[in-house]
Amino acid sequence: MISVSRLLYGAEHYGDSLRYQHDAGSQRDGTTAGRGPVVVWNCTRTCNLRCRHCYSSSTDQIYDNELTTIEAKKFIDNLAAFHVPVILFSGGEPLLRPDFFELADYARQYHIRCTLSTNGTLITPDKAGRIKEVGVSYVGISLDGIGDNNDRFRGRQGAFEAALNGIRACRSISQRVGLRFTINRHNFDQLPEIFNLIEDEDIPRACFYHLVYSGRGSKMVNEDVSHAQTRQAMDLIMERTLDYHRRGLNKEILTVDNHTDGVYIYLSLLKTDPDRAEQVRQLLTANGGNRTGIAIGAVDWSGNVYPDQFTRQHLLGNIRDHAFGEIWQNADHPVLQGLKNRKPLLTGRCARCRYLNMCNGNFRTRAEAVHGDFWAPDPACYLSDQEIGLAE
Repeated sequence: MISVSRLLYGAEHYGDSLRYQHDAGSQRDGTTAGRGPVVVWNCTRTCNLRCRHCYSSSTDQIYDNELTTIEAKKFIDNLAAFHVPVILFSGGEPLLRPDFFELADYARQYHIRCTLSTNGTLITPDKAGRIKEVGVSYVGISLDGIGDNNDRFRGRQGAFEAALNGIRACRSISQRVGLRFTINRHNFDQLPEIFNLIEDEDIPRACFYHLVYSGRGSKMVNEDVSHAQTRQAMDLIMERTLDYHRRGLNKEILTVDNHTDGVYIYLSLLKTDPDRAEQVRQLLTANGGNRTGIAIGAVDWSGNVYPDQFTRQHLLGNIRDHAFGEIWQNADHPVLQGLKNRKPLLTGRCARCRYLNMCNGNFRTRAEAVHGDFWAPDPACYLSDQEIGLAE
């Protein structure tokens, strides 16, 4: 994640303590010294929607072989033993797992920070109250457009209003909640309206995701925005983030799944505020760029462990056979160990980029999806050869 608000004007929020510690970029098995990675747990594959970009290819059906409650609690025991700081309950739709509240409460007792990634359509006022009661620290609700545009993308009429009601239910009881928006060609032109919605509904946090070509999203390579559109989106995101700040609106704005964004912000600040640009350079260098397989990992509904939630083509192990920490520190897995020290393996533009220490080669799954090579350049890097020092 790239904290746009932190980079542009120094705002600090919880996640920044995991992203911008001075030793974060030097870690090989977790977020910071003595801590494991943030773990995305796709606790169920079942979902009441059918989103076009779903990396787990979820549908409204019951899937076999999902972890039982007893197995899930043992898994959480192992996460606690490995000092995992955050567990992100995702899916499918995690609220369709019957024991979700029991498991979130169980993780909280270990002082693991629990967050929830949901489509929001099932969050009634009663459900919002239960989410707060079990101590979920943050709820991220996905909206990928306004009105019918969101509903077409998410495969269900009325999904927009239902998700918006979920946000309102959380806001009404002061449950921390935010909006998640995946940028693509179908919703790119609605970015201004999304920012208006954030203000109108008093939503305190928003994450703008770049498309990753995984699951059903692997069919959307040609539906991604162009590099020029990505730059336009980033200019708008920076402009609106600063506008919120100038008007005293406390909003945490982040982008996700493209570490080019941090470098783009740095280069933009070089033109207007060199002193702030230097602070951003230091923050991005401390962070170390993409940390798939290091500071973030993923476990699916049946216990399979992956470098992150999108990189499902590279299985690392299964928590039914070995503890998560043991899998995460396996020195014999070539992809996992490559990710922990990837710079010598990167090829093309990534290998020669002057900002490699800030980006760390960006997203490997996109590279493999387009080039068939896990270590090839990320096609979503939108910086020119001149900007990254290749034209000199």
